[in-house]
Amino acid sequence: MTRNPTRTSARIAVVGAGPGGLICARILQRHGIDVTVYDLDASATARDQGGSLDMHPDTGRHALCAAGLWDDFAVLARPEGEQWRLAGRDGRMTFDAAPPQGGQGNPEIDRGQLRDLLLGSLAPGTVRWGHRLDHVEPLGDGRHRLHFAHAHATEADLVIGADGAWSRVRPLVSDAVPVYTGVTFVETGLNDADTRHPALAALTGAGTMMALDDNLGIVAQRNSGGHIRIYVGMRTPEDWHRRAGVDLADPRAVRDALLERFADWSPALRGFITDTDTSYVNRPLFALPVPHTWDHIDGVTLLGDAAHLMSPFSGMGANLAMRDGADLARALVDHAALDDAVTAYEKLLLPRSIEAAEGAADALGSAFAPDSAEQILTHMTAHH
Repeated sequence: MTRNPTRTSARIAVVGAGPGGLICARILQRHGIDVTVYDLDASATARDQGGSLDMHPDTGRHALCAAGLWDDFAVLARPEGEQWRLAGRDGRMTFDAAPPQGGQGNPEIDRGQLRDLLLGSLAPGTVRWGHRLDHVEPLGDGRHRLHFAHAHATEADLVIGADGAWSRVRPLVSDAVPVYTGVTFVETGLNDADTRHPALAALTGAGTMMALDDNLGIVAQRNSGGHIRIYVGMRTPEDWHRRAGVDLADPRAVRDALLERFADWSPALRGFITDTDTSYVNRPLFALPVPHTWDHIDGVTLLGDAAHLMSPFSGMGANLAMRDGADLARALVDHAALDDAVTAYEKLLLPRSIEAAEGAADALGSAFAPDSAEQILTHMTAHH
């Protein structure tokens, strides 16, 4: 018979200080439940957190409300960032949707700002930085020992794997590993865009501009502080750069290779490749197999990308991770016994993860297809 520690006596360890893990910790602390978050980064500012994201009512917004942070979020949010534009490869706008009025939409926020908001809501010392998890050792009866690369091991009654795509916690419950989706983004950006790059800023608008056609795409996304983050996408082998003899450390070589791919696109759109102020970062997109499920294991569970890594074209990744974190925390509050709480949470998590991942795979397939311009225009017109 396995023991079933209560939420108040349990040692709860969250691995990963992303939005899902931090939301979970915040809600647990609001209800007087102790939790420790371990993250591999050396500090909260050790690396860039990525672009902008929008908060959906039934996922991200729900989680922020459960955490008591919606009003603080609203101060930072950019409702104007919800503008969506679609351009043809000739640079002409085919679709332009203004942001919803009256606060009815999905307001945008920079990922870094969201993380700072969540970190600032936690008790001091909740997050232990510089803890790169090496592996998790089962001890029996649902207990586990977390072994870190440069820190002392620690024991936990519940290990929550919120550690992303290449989770070190996932192998405890699943043999699944992420696989390449066939699409790679090359990320770059514009600084002080309205002043330094007025034509590209005007093309981008206040939110996100996408140009998608024939297995290629350019996505320009407004961030705060005048920055525009750019993703140059292509359906291509994962080792495209090696096949082309391109050194990813050589910005000019990367730029020239991208320009060759987009040779027949408009000069206006090619400016998002040539006129950048930052380096080019190669980002192949990975996803977990669909469906990804597991049999319940005492003392461990997953949330966010660790549970359901999917294409960013769903717009669901961070939102779903936050809903996961909120639901797990709520289950721990509502159930006195730890294992009962995790079982209840996983009954919610797994079905919706499958549905969302299937939708994300379909969205990526539509965005990077021979007829993607027509498919995406039809989709945008139907949903706005």
